[in-house]
Amino acid sequence: MLIIDKSIAQKLLNFGACPRCIFRFCRIGSQDLYRRPYKELLSEVHEFLENTTEENKLPCETANPPHKRIKLDSVKEGEEQTSNGSHQVPNAENDRTAGGDENLRPAVCSICLGILQELCEMDFVKVCHKINSSEYQFTSFVFSVSFPPQLSVREVSICLKQDFLAEKEDLVQLKEAYKWIIHPLFLEQLGVPADGKSLFEVSVVFAHPETDEDCHFLASACPSCFKQEKNKQSVFTRMAVVKALDMISEEDFLKHFQCPLTSPKVPCTAVDIQCTNGAIFVAGRYNKYSRTLPQTPWIIDGERKMESSVEELISEHLMAAFKADSFNFSSSGREDVDVRTLGKGRPFAIELVNPRKVRLAAEEMKELQQIINNSSDKVQVRDLQLVTREAIGHMKEGEEAKTKTYSALIWTEKAIRNEDIELLDNMKELKLDQKTPLRVLHRRPLAVRVRVIYTMQSEYIDEHHFRLHLKTQAGTYIKEFVHGDFGRTKPNIGTLLGTTADILELDVEVSATSFRWMLTGLQLWMINEKF
Repeated sequence: MLIIDKSIAQKLLNFGACPRCIFRFCRIGSQDLYRRPYKELLSEVHEFLENTTEENKLPCETANPPHKRIKLDSVKEGEEQTSNGSHQVPNAENDRTAGGDENLRPAVCSICLGILQELCEMDFVKVCHKINSSEYQFTSFVFSVSFPPQLSVREVSICLKQDFLAEKEDLVQLKEAYKWIIHPLFLEQLGVPADGKSLFEVSVVFAHPETDEDCHFLASACPSCFKQEKNKQSVFTRMAVVKALDMISEEDFLKHFQCPLTSPKVPCTAVDIQCTNGAIFVAGRYNKYSRTLPQTPWIIDGERKMESSVEELISEHLMAAFKADSFNFSSSGREDVDVRTLGKGRPFAIELVNPRKVRLAAEEMKELQQIINNSSDKVQVRDLQLVTREAIGHMKEGEEAKTKTYSALIWTEKAIRNEDIELLDNMKELKLDQKTPLRVLHRRPLAVRVRVIYTMQSEYIDEHHFRLHLKTQAGTYIKEFVHGDFGRTKPNIGTLLGTTADILELDVEVSATSFRWMLTGLQLWMINEKF
């Protein structure tokens, strides 16, 4: 049994409040009560108020109250279905004029604008149809809803105008009551629970153009709260209205806003329904075998310079497999367009934004990897796996502390013999001073960076060519170490050999050990081989 003051309930009903708004303003926090069928609540409220006894208890609680069930498979948006009454989507106009006691079929609630009435169930049908047609893969959901800002104005009006009401903060919030009603319906129709931590979000925006002007008096009373923002169609945003309501005095509010509230002719409607999945992350390693392929699209002054890129050759297949809207590519370092990436490959990760599909079985991941590798002879991927967001942050950590292995084909102006280059083999921990290379000065700050060549191993080819294998600190500019970059890198191969030198080919050979750090702590779906 719920104890409700009859005078309060009667005044709220006279103001055009629906039963659920009466409960909210009477501080009734029983979720089960709000889930009762609306018509039953309306009938019981009227019976309670018409009772001439002094009893102030409303007998409308049950142990397991049923909630209104809505059948989606045969009900189209806005239609009414004939049944035994438990599966019905009401029609707003018919509901006000159909047979029965007219007093039990009031106009749209003047406080919630129909949000908590039966009329909201038609919008629930629209939401479910949107979800079911979106092809999203999910095991739970988080539901977010945005109500028109004038609802806050109307609630404040009731609180200020009536001496029987306490502070607005004591009320059961409209959004909370709405979710109490909607969540069980979603669970029944979708078969998955609501979870605030879910990556799948269903968001609904309600609007009520008929009462938009309810907020307008606040603009003159609190002009500092309403500033036109970029990409905002109206200055009367929810945050701006709430801020103004906190600032305006009770006297000014009561002077400008009328009460009793006007009774709206139509209920709120859902004007925007969006479904989004949180991003997922796919990581792996790639080898690049082309000397005419950039890592990312090479576009200068709006003109594409290369046909494709590593990023595009990999991501297009991931986008299709996971049905994502867009992607963000990142990697552990990058190579120049004319540099091949050999060995175990370079670690990379791709963030897939708003994917419809969020899981792939191990066999499906293997098939996806094979599809990527069969699509081009310029790029091959390995160790493709789903990872966590946190793991991506580790990919950039400690890059300069890592080591890289390179193979460079070098030309010398002066004729050389095998013994001329042997001195390079004996050099260990060679420190370089590298001023920012001219070729990257347009995108890197001017600085002198100290880098280390840990070891070198020369391989004589002919009197003007030899191959040099280097193990270096990550971030070392290898090309500049060879040709000197007009003296900006010291020492360099030219000064060490006493001749002019240039680099003809460069390959980066990423070792297996450089990828182990990336695997630490990841949630792996599959690994092709042990490291």
